[in-house]
Amino acid sequence: MPIEVLDSDTSDQRLNQLTQALSSGMFVHVRSMLHDMAASDIAFILESSPPRTRQVLWQLIDQEHTGEILDELGEELKDNLIRQMSPERVAKAAEGMDTDDLAYILRSLPDSVFNQVLQSMRSQDRARVEQALSYPDDTAGSIMNTDTVTLRPDVNIDVILRYLRIRGELPQATDMLYVVDKSDCLLGGVRIADLLTCDPNASIREIMNDDLEGIPVGMDDGEVAQLFERHDWLSAPVVDDDTNRLLGRITIDDVVDIIREDAEHSMMGMAGMDDDTDTFGPVLKSTFRRSLWLTINLFAALLAASVSNMFEGTLEQFATIAILMTIVPSMGGVAGNQTLALVIRGIALGQIGQSNSRWLIGKELAIGFLNGVLWSILVFLAVWLWKGDIALGALIGGAMLINMTVAGFAGASIPLLLKKLNIDPALAGGMVLTTVTDVIGLFAFLGLATLFLLQ
Repeated sequence: MPIEVLDSDTSDQRLNQLTQALSSGMFVHVRSMLHDMAASDIAFILESSPPRTRQVLWQLIDQEHTGEILDELGEELKDNLIRQMSPERVAKAAEGMDTDDLAYILRSLPDSVFNQVLQSMRSQDRARVEQALSYPDDTAGSIMNTDTVTLRPDVNIDVILRYLRIRGELPQATDMLYVVDKSDCLLGGVRIADLLTCDPNASIREIMNDDLEGIPVGMDDGEVAQLFERHDWLSAPVVDDDTNRLLGRITIDDVVDIIREDAEHSMMGMAGMDDDTDTFGPVLKSTFRRSLWLTINLFAALLAASVSNMFEGTLEQFATIAILMTIVPSMGGVAGNQTLALVIRGIALGQIGQSNSRWLIGKELAIGFLNGVLWSILVFLAVWLWKGDIALGALIGGAMLINMTVAGFAGASIPLLLKKLNIDPALAGGMVLTTVTDVIGLFAFLGLATLFLLQ
């Protein structure tokens, strides 16, 4: 497929051109346009198209490029398209795909279709994917590629260079060749740059890096991404947890996908949505997904409203309180969300663990208290000057101090608690925090008002 890189403006123009051509029935012209585009740009256009347009475009794409395009699509759209494909077409698309991408595609298929696809594959591809499927999802084994070039330590560099010339092609994103023993246990690695620039009469043992450590095949893919980020790796070997036998390698392009997915997961999770949600997905499916989270949020809002109902008598006697009562929960919510975002990021980067979590909670509690002191004084002065009521200003200032202190503590402790309970903090943390700051804020303000103003 010819490579044509598009910027965002050009992509939007091309999408408009394709849409207009489809509306005019110019299918041959659309097929020609798609043939001249890179797989990543076709994937972008598919994800940017409404369902009907998307289905027509998918039918016009050259079948031999299906696998490349599937690699670039988001999870939900990829799953929907694969379910519509025949087992033979899925098997055809699997040819030449990276092992990790192929395993992901097959995991999303129903068992009956999965078996049909396996039977349609060549024996070599079938062996590759069966090995990849043996590793749990979201682990190093599930994202590794098995296309590695291995060396023996006692071979001369000149021999290796001649072998590579005969081979003619290296696996994609190869920056290092791995040195193994007769049992395929990892001994070290040799950078391509060193191989090309050192004495050809030297042996591999003389130039290899024997400090190279492999990534355990069972390591969580998030931890793998952190290692790549910390060490600026382009690739890394994957080894068996027990024997240190080389199983494959992970390349930076797979890690970039993990980092992007984690970022999308956190962003969408704050709104209670899945990171693989299709922007142009079906109306009913999208409505159902959002309704689940809205239902949970409704109960949280009713809980906060019930606090206000407990102090109905206070609100009836003091109209000014009803005007000011939203200030305290709002300030607590903002302060708590600042802490929440900080802690969730720390958890995602692996910076927060049992050794430092208590210190972090104490720090955020202190920050919440100091912010509470500062803003309680400011809001006291504002209400005093505005309403001319010192008592009311003192009450809202006191409630502000209480709620912002609690918000600092809750913003730090809630994501840590959810993590212990195996609940995603990015998905549930915001809703739980909002409930806490709303309930505590209203209870503190209205409770103090009832206690002191109604005496």
